[in-house]
Amino acid sequence: MAKRALVSVSDKAGIVPFVKSLIAQGVEIISTGGTKRQLEEEGLQVIGIEEVTGFPEMMDGRVKTLHPAIHGGLLAVRNNEEHMSALSSEKISLIDFVIVNLYPFQQTIENPDSTFQDAVENIDIGGPSMIRSAAKNHQDVTIVVDTADYDGVIEELQEFGEVTDRKKQKLAAKAFRHTAAYDALIAEYMTKHVGEDAPEKLTKTYNLKQTLRYGENPHQMASFYERPISSPATIAKAKQLHGKELSYNNINDADAAIAVIRDFNEPAVAAIKHMNPCGVGIGGDIAQAYQKAYEADPMSIFGGIVACNREVDAEAAAMMKEIFLEIILAPSFTEEALKILKEKKNLRLMTIDLEAHYAGESRVTTVSGGALIQETDTLSYEDVEVTIPTDRKPSDRELEQIQMAWKVVKHVKSNAIVLAKEDRTIGIGAGQMNRIGAAKIAIEQAGEAAEGSVMASDAFFPMSDTVEAAAKAGIRAIIQPGGSKRDQESIDMANEHGIAMVFTGVRHFKH
Repeated sequence: MAKRALVSVSDKAGIVPFVKSLIAQGVEIISTGGTKRQLEEEGLQVIGIEEVTGFPEMMDGRVKTLHPAIHGGLLAVRNNEEHMSALSSEKISLIDFVIVNLYPFQQTIENPDSTFQDAVENIDIGGPSMIRSAAKNHQDVTIVVDTADYDGVIEELQEFGEVTDRKKQKLAAKAFRHTAAYDALIAEYMTKHVGEDAPEKLTKTYNLKQTLRYGENPHQMASFYERPISSPATIAKAKQLHGKELSYNNINDADAAIAVIRDFNEPAVAAIKHMNPCGVGIGGDIAQAYQKAYEADPMSIFGGIVACNREVDAEAAAMMKEIFLEIILAPSFTEEALKILKEKKNLRLMTIDLEAHYAGESRVTTVSGGALIQETDTLSYEDVEVTIPTDRKPSDRELEQIQMAWKVVKHVKSNAIVLAKEDRTIGIGAGQMNRIGAAKIAIEQAGEAAEGSVMASDAFFPMSDTVEAAAKAGIRAIIQPGGSKRDQESIDMANEHGIAMVFTGVRHFKH
């Protein structure tokens, strides 16, 4: 008895030559709808699904393959006498291959003009059912859901006269991943549609973007996955123009750099090291902003990542070329800038569309045995109501500088303190176990430049010691959330030294 393949695909790339190769191996073809029409237009002999089921396609194609004549032929175990006897008595033929990919649900919801009903109509029912039936019975049925597997299946048929058990198992595993990802995307879309913030099941899916040489350390395996639908203004959608392959640490650091520059409207440059900003500068153009970011910490920027929120021109490129950098990331590079920077063989140059809409997304952090999920911290200075509890109010210039420092401190690991002056950071204290420790690091890094600078803190001062340290360093204005039981002590200390203090009422912890 000739083997049979059921072919029904939305993505028709490569399907005609694949089916021709199956026919050349003596396989009969069953097909439906648009796939059947395309194969017949190519002159291929195809059995219509209604010839197998005895029923026409119904309900705009919603019901065509959900039939015992299809699923019996897929699920029957060939060496089970009872199964084979049942097929014989019901005159059901075996189906040995299933070549199916699903309705374009993702492409539908990516279209900004699509409606909820459009999305619902593109939820495939028969396709996943056939895939799961074939994959369950993979010892007897070959399931193909990915066009990339067409050649491998034909090669085995030509070499062995059949598809090997190992190949069938691998294809079945992929099939279950395929339907799981499809259902996860539908579940996420529907959950968002009904406004469920904390569903009882967390269903998210990611697609492999690239395997990485290693993780944080050479002995750790790692891969980079991307969301099926994500903004162009993300590291997953950034395009590499030049340089070595990205590493695990590169990707993490670049993501952190993008988050910093996204918060600035004026030309800004952020230098990142180990996911912390080591220098941030703003200026009239990117060259000025880069110079300020470099001056913020000339030591730490070495071997770091630089992100810019404007095009990199030749002037900026010439400056950046002078030191070792892992990555330069920007919306674009001029031709002159690319020529200059590509002289450094390993330097990674990347572009990202910062003009694209980015509303933030849920952040998933794995822990032993589970995961934590939260919204991205996208709160800006314009979103909060500030109060000034001190006798002295900040000057307009001080207010500009504390706003800059507050934008940066949000992206520094807690406990975090940032000092800023003349449109650049001058001292950053990150990841300390106590706030005064972070302040001391930032002040020591700033040195004499601390005189006349401003300070930002990601959380409130539990006591007045941080304000006292700021006063001794000559800091003139402070921005912090406030909310401590001992706020008044910090206010009194600021008043004693003529420091202006701004309360935001908002904490920016980042662990």
